[in-house]
Amino acid sequence: MALLPILRYPDPRLHTRAQPVAVVDDEIRQLVRDMAETMYEAPGIGLAATQVNVHRRVVVIDVTEDKSGLLVLINPEILERAGEQVCEEGCLSVPGVYEKVTRAERVRMKALNEHGEPWEVEADGLLAVCIQHEIDHLDGKVFVEYLSQLKLNRIKSKLAKKARITA
Repeated sequence: MALLPILRYPDPRLHTRAQPVAVVDDEIRQLVRDMAETMYEAPGIGLAATQVNVHRRVVVIDVTEDKSGLLVLINPEILERAGEQVCEEGCLSVPGVYEKVTRAERVRMKALNEHGEPWEVEADGLLAVCIQHEIDHLDGKVFVEYLSQLKLNRIKSKLAKKARITA
């Protein structure tokens, strides 16, 4: 397994729309393993392939405390959304930034697992937020883009300053 470099906002590659996976093969399974290792090491609770500059519809999520609940979403699709919740979100591609975002409270989603088998889940709370957040990445959208232009500009300035300091 290998740790993958995570793209940082506002990298334009984060706005690339991911392509569906035609066949779940060993290459995709290796990508899933590498993404999971990268997510756990970061540490995070979700990672989309777009964030590691692989533009395929692949996501890994684990919202458990003990890191025992890895979910693999290949070609995920939200079938239903219900309710509304406001949660504070963060993102491995936008380090150190946490902002409140409004999302559906519950979702029903279908995807393939790492063996190419279809599965569905009904999720609420943190898992529902995470599913929506990661699918947004596959569609080329980063969570800070839900914020006002003023907040977004402040975040971009903060990240640019941080990049200059660490360069």
